[in-house]
Amino acid sequence: MEIKLLIEGGNMTPGPAVAQQLGPMGINLGKVISEVNSATQDFKGMNVPVILEINPKTKNFTISVSSPPTSELIKKELNIKKASGNRIKEKAGNIAIEQIIKIAKTKHQNMLAKDFLGAVKSVIGSCMSLGLLIENKEPKQVIDELNTKYKKEIEQQKTEVSPEKKAKLEKFFSSIKSKQEAIAKKEEEEKAAEEKKAEEEKPAEKEKPAEKEKK
Repeated sequence: MEIKLLIEGGNMTPGPAVAQQLGPMGINLGKVISEVNSATQDFKGMNVPVILEINPKTKNFTISVSSPPTSELIKKELNIKKASGNRIKEKAGNIAIEQIIKIAKTKHQNMLAKDFLGAVKSVIGSCMSLGLLIENKEPKQVIDELNTKYKKEIEQQKTEVSPEKKAKLEKFFSSIKSKQEAIAKKEEEEKAAEEKKAEEEKPAEKEKPAEKEKK
């Protein structure tokens, strides 16, 4: 019997769905949770696909851990919790090409991409969906430069980002974030002002007939 799960790495809990499936077979749920958490410790903070292969007769089980979804690896790499709510107007982070390559190496075997360059493009596509900049640029521009500007890094499958480069990327994104926050604040203030104006311009409520009679 095969049970597919998506759990937070190192933090599986005894949820009712799993208990209902394992309980009737007499499988030790506590042991399953302990071994799954041990097998997924390296993916703390990420959602990880896990497959339990269970033999109902012997009550033995094996655990298979797949690499987390590309989006989870990207967020982990940049230490961000969520993607942009509006990827056109709001950027969620700024990632280096070396970090893209690192994720592509991790996911390549599980991708449909025929070659490593295809895997890199797939990761860039995920960055685009998450609302990220790559090397201070829009992902589409980076895709156009893969065979020129970033050809060497991809061929060497370089995964280490120098502290200097990382600091520059963070500084650039910090300025972008400040501008985004200023724009968001201005939009909120304008919206509040419009709502206040609309409220003030509402016609006064007419006196009810009953109230007139009392007078």
